[in-house]
Amino acid sequence: MKWLDQFPLWMILVIALSLGLAPFSPEPHVWEKLKMLTRGELTNPVDIFDFVMHGAPWALLVLKIVRGFRTPT
Repeated sequence: MKWLDQFPLWMILVIALSLGLAPFSPEPHVWEKLKMLTRGELTNPVDIFDFVMHGAPWALLVLKIVRGFRTPT
């Protein structure tokens, strides 16, 4: 996980806000896919790939924040 330490938090935050929320209208893809997941409708491979692609920046952001609290600076 040392590769994650090389990226500044602001950069991961910008990526999460841009790619993670794109497209912004009518609603962010990640939000749409999360709703599909809770309804049990996330079954198409394209939708699963889309969820992973738009959810990955958010997962990296969470890992970066958690890792920042766990490792001394």
